[in-house]
Amino acid sequence: MSEAILIVDDDPVQRRLLQAAVEKLGHTPLLAENGADALHLLDRTRPDTRAVILDLMMPGMTGIEVLDRLRDSGNPLPVIVQTSRGSIDTAVEAMRAGAFDFIVKPVAPARLAGAIAGALKVAAMQSRQNREDKRKETFSFRDITTNSPAMRRAIELARKASATNIPVLIEGESGVGKELIARAIQGASDRRRKPFVTVNCGAIPDTLVESILFGHEKGAFTGATEKRSGKFVDADTGTLFLDEIGDLPLDVQVKLLRAVQEGEVDPVGGRATRTVDIRLISATNHDLIRRVKEGRFREDLFYRLNVFPIMVPPLRDRREDIPLLVQNFIARFAHTHQNRVTGISPDALALLAAHDWPGNVRQLENAVFRAVVLCESGMLGSVDFPQIRAQVEGISVDDATSAPPAAEPASNPRETHTSTTLEPTSQTDFLRVIDESGNIRPMGAIEQDVIRLAIEHYGGQMSEVARRLGIGRSTLYRKLHEMGLDTLGKAPPSGTAND
Repeated sequence: MSEAILIVDDDPVQRRLLQAAVEKLGHTPLLAENGADALHLLDRTRPDTRAVILDLMMPGMTGIEVLDRLRDSGNPLPVIVQTSRGSIDTAVEAMRAGAFDFIVKPVAPARLAGAIAGALKVAAMQSRQNREDKRKETFSFRDITTNSPAMRRAIELARKASATNIPVLIEGESGVGKELIARAIQGASDRRRKPFVTVNCGAIPDTLVESILFGHEKGAFTGATEKRSGKFVDADTGTLFLDEIGDLPLDVQVKLLRAVQEGEVDPVGGRATRTVDIRLISATNHDLIRRVKEGRFREDLFYRLNVFPIMVPPLRDRREDIPLLVQNFIARFAHTHQNRVTGISPDALALLAAHDWPGNVRQLENAVFRAVVLCESGMLGSVDFPQIRAQVEGISVDDATSAPPAAEPASNPRETHTSTTLEPTSQTDFLRVIDESGNIRPMGAIEQDVIRLAIEHYGGQMSEVARRLGIGRSTLYRKLHEMGLDTLGKAPPSGTAND
């Protein structure tokens, strides 16, 4: 099936090479020579575009800036970034910014094909998941799972708020679940069957905020070709959730204060006000008190909104919730996509627990979703979380240049090596390719040195050794047996398949 893939690169030669490669894979390439053109093209082609191949080093808007813009706009497109061998640190930064994968120039065709296939698979599953989420009409406090005392306090406050109609202000970092708390309040209130309207105030251009919130008449301004009711009217009798309310312009804050106090809105260009009955829930990731002191937020509006404050703690302050959240995400995604993933390994869970999660629960959810979609076994391992490993452990060129390891066939066994007279290698030594006579050493001898060095370097952690060497674990044990190095690792149980 042909999918549209956006290629963003300022080098025309590189664009043509990627275009040819994408066409050879049976997909439709879309071309942009800089970040601004790419964002404009995405606005016109969405939702047709399914993935992006993005160069990081471009004049004007860099690849990292494009990633940030896509993230802020809520665009879930998987992005494959490309970089040179000398810019791996930039690739790490891109993975932290939300890149799906990264490739190193010049990229091998098999590596590019694998990255594109994985990105398209995630995009397809994301679309299906979004459709499943939209079918769920209500969200309740029972859907919020926690083992954290701080989170339990926030939920208890939210339960109390649901029994009233007073304004609620939910505070917390991006991704902690402020909208879910708001939906749970609405779901437990007497407005549960009424509209729930959300507005991300930080994502609306300043020139359009007033029109979007309060509506406008036809011809009220250039481009107003028809009448719009506005979000306050859309939420009449229900709940209006204003996310990132700290980003509202000061002039709009004046009209918002009147709407909260009087229950009346003035459409742009209108001659009469309209009365609305709404439950207002606001949210912010800013310190509104500081903004009031800086003159960036109206003090009278702050006290109107801050009648019932709820603080949602960041994920790093409730790490005890990570195992519970991960298992819930696995169950949800695996059930939805009929995936065979049933759990997560202890080392992978330890990796997730070691991360600070600047994107909080939303980032954890996205990481688990990606892992479930791409996992080839029934258990998630640390290898299934490359973005998190990039931030906790760093990444290497090998991760970007090698295709996923394939199991070696059982037939055509390798010739047995019995010599064990090689001197031990050191983590700080270069592997010897030339022997004392000035001749190239046999491939088997070099391979043996590589394996011994890897075992020493990774402290005998055989799963990590196999992953870094790009082979299955049972293949590694077989090689050790063939080389007479069984004592360097414990043999796996009989019949174990390659990892």
